[in-house]
Amino acid sequence: MQRLFAATALCLALSATSSGAFANAEPTEKDAIAMAEKGAAFMKAHGKEEMMKKISAKDPEFIQGSLYVDMRDINSGIVLAHPVNQSIVGKDLTDVPDANGKKYRREIIELAQKKGKGWVDYQYKNPTSGKIEPKTTYILRVGDVVLEAGIYKK
Repeated sequence: MQRLFAATALCLALSATSSGAFANAEPTEKDAIAMAEKGAAFMKAHGKEEMMKKISAKDPEFIQGSLYVDMRDINSGIVLAHPVNQSIVGKDLTDVPDANGKKYRREIIELAQKKGKGWVDYQYKNPTSGKIEPKTTYILRVGDVVLEAGIYKK
């Protein structure tokens, strides 16, 4: 009985340690790329409308803490889906600058049109801290939309 209790206590301790490590781990560039690519694969299998629903519903596959996927129309710049800031969906914010005056959304669209993928740096409100912070976003063109998954720089 003591062995069972000790084994259970050990498992609980390891579980708490490992889950705490994951909860505190900051997402990396590799995580952002993987999430955008997962979104692209989902879109290719199920279509743009289904991906928009997943993003809007805050599906855990596409939002994990401060890392999430959003979607923009590549031609108009209109935000098609955003899990954190639903108030910008349906709006063209292409020429609205960040806190430093950078028109990063225009840069996102131009990069997507020219190269199909890449990174754009800017300032944005971190949903976990509530503060404007430096962010880098991986953008991936999928047909006529751009999937965006960004991480905050520390």
